[in-house]
Amino acid sequence: MLQKFYLDTAIRRDYFEDRKDGIRPLGEFAFQFLKTCQKNKCKVLFSDLVVEELKSDYSDERISELFLPFEDVLVKVFLSDEQISESRKISSSVKETHFKDALHAVLARDNKAVMITRDRHFEALTGVVEIAMPEDIHF
Repeated sequence: MLQKFYLDTAIRRDYFEDRKDGIRPLGEFAFQFLKTCQKNKCKVLFSDLVVEELKSDYSDERISELFLPFEDVLVKVFLSDEQISESRKISSSVKETHFKDALHAVLARDNKAVMITRDRHFEALTGVVEIAMPEDIHF
């Protein structure tokens, strides 16, 4: 069965910036996760929302350059008006949830993908989508 994953923007930043949290090599975890996705021919989903969030710190050229090594597994998914509306409802009714986080979760769910994140805000969305960290996925 084809596995699909939707990476939170912060996971992409972990990889792009080779971030660490003082103890763990978050960038390496993200990189190894993406390499394993390639090896196993999994799909890694992204949306305009991810690109929009990345543009706050990266140029279009840099984003393209950073996506290039994994372009064979990347699949763009598109937002619908219904998903936007549902995400607004979720973010207004679920405590500690932001609209964009809800939208990422709805996109992952609707595309039958596991949401890959470290962001604790997503814990409130486990009723919407399956959540995991990159190093917790077993292929």
